[in-house]
Amino acid sequence: MAEQGKDNFRDTIGTLDKEGQRAWVFPKKPDGKWYEYRKYVSYVLLAFLFAAPFIKISGNQFLMFNVLERRFNIFGFPFWPQDFHLFVIIMIIGVVFVILFTVAFGRLFCGWVCPQTIFMEMVFRRIEYWIDGDRGKQIRLSKMPWNKEKIKKRALKWTVFFIISFLIANVFLAYLIGSDQLIRYITEGPFKNLSTFISLLIFTGVFYFVFAWFREQVCIIVCPYGRLQGVLLDKKSIVVAYDHKRGEKEEGRAKFKKNEERATTGKGDCIDCSACVHVCPTGIDIRNGTQLECINCTACVDACDHMMEAVNLPKGLIRYASEDNIEKKEKFKFTPRLKGYTVVLGILTAVLIGMLFLRNDVEANILRLPGQLYEHKGEFIISNVYTFKLVNKTVNDIENVSFKLQSHKGTIKQVSEDHFTIDGQGLAQGTIFIEIDSRALSSDKDRVEIGIYSNDQLIETTTASFLGPRSFN
Repeated sequence: MAEQGKDNFRDTIGTLDKEGQRAWVFPKKPDGKWYEYRKYVSYVLLAFLFAAPFIKISGNQFLMFNVLERRFNIFGFPFWPQDFHLFVIIMIIGVVFVILFTVAFGRLFCGWVCPQTIFMEMVFRRIEYWIDGDRGKQIRLSKMPWNKEKIKKRALKWTVFFIISFLIANVFLAYLIGSDQLIRYITEGPFKNLSTFISLLIFTGVFYFVFAWFREQVCIIVCPYGRLQGVLLDKKSIVVAYDHKRGEKEEGRAKFKKNEERATTGKGDCIDCSACVHVCPTGIDIRNGTQLECINCTACVDACDHMMEAVNLPKGLIRYASEDNIEKKEKFKFTPRLKGYTVVLGILTAVLIGMLFLRNDVEANILRLPGQLYEHKGEFIISNVYTFKLVNKTVNDIENVSFKLQSHKGTIKQVSEDHFTIDGQGLAQGTIFIEIDSRALSSDKDRVEIGIYSNDQLIETTTASFLGPRSFN
């Protein structure tokens, strides 16, 4: 691991050595109050992650992101390509919320909620502790030649990692193609759905690579959120921070000596035990100050509190605090910057709620047939031909569907049957003719309003252009 506590920490990555080779991080197993809280949060989120694709509300999968068929379900609400504007607003709300949360509480999302951290620290890392042992045993095992013990432990760990990666890939696939489709593929067997099975193995390989080898590099190198927090954080943001005022004092940090009256020596409360460094999953020294690599996981908080308790010094040398709290003892304030983000978030949320209430169960699209002019039928009747597409956004069939003119006196004739059914989450399309008396037209291009009815009940309205002759009787 690269040297910590030196001036080069801003210019180097803790997971690379001086030659630029990978320096593996072997964090000590965390233990303490905050780690217990994180475990409870992780259990809830893992249960939600694995259950969400299989929960249904009104027949809709709770969460689904079917990019190939352009179908999305968010909290049981189905979104079609026609609802893309709603989906965009939801994504913007998510981004603004993350920005607001980061400005206030730093990279808390990464340490407590991010799937990468939860799987890495609460699943794969704990399996590693169970098989390989804690930090010291892992280091010794890494340096050990490939003997019987090392081969046995590596084979067991890698097999378990692959099985869990395969399970995660299946759940991930359920979010993409739908849980019903996934279950059908499983019951039919891999050879009847070979392309899907190959995709599943590719996903498994990606997850295995990330959690077995790439690990903390995702947070340090790949994830853009770490770079984003560098722009969003200020002196008032609450982050996992080292109280350098208390830890260093006049004489700086120093090793602990038994029966020493530390308060009278001018030495800081930091006993330079490096417990916070050994327990860090990204291999940094929190005493160097706020760093982009810090994911606010609180492992160093628990480790430091444990050491402070052991040497009979007050806890909280490393804690959730802002820079202003450490320097000036100022408490958290709801700053104008936070108020601005809150207002923007509130406006976007209100817009989304309003648009959801205005959203209909049926999306209608009626267009004139390209390249076709109007047609005379009799002395005054003008006919235009249209194609229609009706999308049923619900899981229930919409029966006995018909069209009626709302804005003009006239008739609508379908090429096929006059009444039809739109299957649940299905699409109905066809051709219709609209016939209007030319004496009822106000120009050579009128907008006509068309009502879509189900069992004589209006369910949606739409408009289309109607062409007629330039002169009217």
